[in-house]
Amino acid sequence: MATLYPFRALRPIVSAAADVAAVPYDVVNTAEARALAAGNPRSFLRVSRAELELPADTDPYADAVYARAADNYRTLTASSFELEAEPSLYFYRLRLGTHEQMGLAGCFSIDEYDRDIIKKHERTRRDKEDDRTRHMLALGAQTGPVFLTYRASADVNDLARQIGTSAPLIDVTAPDGVQHTLWRVGGTDRDGLVAAFSRIATLYIADGHHRAASAARTRTQIAASGTTRPSLGDGADSNTVLGVAFPHDQVQVLPYNRVVRDLAGLSNEQFRSAVSERFHVAPGPATPVERGEIAMYLAGAWYTLVPRVAPSASDAIAALDVSVLQDYLLAPILKIADVRTDKRIDFVGGARGTRELERHVDAGTFAVAFSLYPVSVADLMAVSDADAIMPPKSTWFEPKLRDGFLIHVV
Repeated sequence: MATLYPFRALRPIVSAAADVAAVPYDVVNTAEARALAAGNPRSFLRVSRAELELPADTDPYADAVYARAADNYRTLTASSFELEAEPSLYFYRLRLGTHEQMGLAGCFSIDEYDRDIIKKHERTRRDKEDDRTRHMLALGAQTGPVFLTYRASADVNDLARQIGTSAPLIDVTAPDGVQHTLWRVGGTDRDGLVAAFSRIATLYIADGHHRAASAARTRTQIAASGTTRPSLGDGADSNTVLGVAFPHDQVQVLPYNRVVRDLAGLSNEQFRSAVSERFHVAPGPATPVERGEIAMYLAGAWYTLVPRVAPSASDAIAALDVSVLQDYLLAPILKIADVRTDKRIDFVGGARGTRELERHVDAGTFAVAFSLYPVSVADLMAVSDADAIMPPKSTWFEPKLRDGFLIHVV
């Protein structure tokens, strides 16, 4: 069963929240981070991507980057943050257009992460773990939450509806149009939520595998160092990880689309002919209508691809459209064996739309683009429950949580 820990959050003062809150560190590159933080000295990107303040040729993993992050963190939190007086939980609502989801923010057990009560569906990269582990150790804090999901609980939903009618602690709309609203929950309501989560059998990491893995490594390194860190007396120490857990039926998954730089030496006609041997190919829309269809953009036109031989429905991973694209087309035709390491392929989050795919191909930067039908939360849970791993870059969760709203001091 899942254990939920209230914690004494370090959070921005209300008047600073809009300036502080920043996109997750891993959805922008250094140049994009620099542009987003320009003119805003309180942007949390100056902590999460501190290289933006250093010369353009600075190695983002250089010692100077973590030192600058720690300096900026101390300056920013001293001027624009406050520490909660008592351990609390938080309801965190994301609203974008007509979509709304209400998650519960708190700290979660790293031991339960190790024991797969908190399940994973993605492999992590050692270099990215190294980065966030060094970042957490330099700051003594976890500054961005892991995005979790769970099978919806009526008890949690009922309290979320009640809390959602009260005045929020923080309510800001980010430049991308996403409204971020935060309510603090203490007292008997807090205790009721802890009890409700103790009846939830499993949590699933939706987004933030590297944050979770880095928190686990940070815990180990703190324990091995033999140093004593100041305790906030909230029970949520370095053995826990900051997260926001959303009911499964509120989470919105968008596709993670693909663009490929060249056709592996084939002409457009040769490539389309090779694809036709493995797929039924017909003119079609930019967005697949249903699961089992893949949209392809080539030479200014969209096509719908349906595999001539359907994958086995009994294999939860092979049946995914992202697996079909990889196994039937990217690997055998375009010779892309590993999408994690091959520099000829890149990925475009579904929030950017299919026009972004067209722009890349029409500009000649890429030769072909693929638009996918989104993986479902049920797919993610089925793969995680089977102790299996989703194909790389399978899911894009939108809207995203912001860094800097809630900090867990470890």
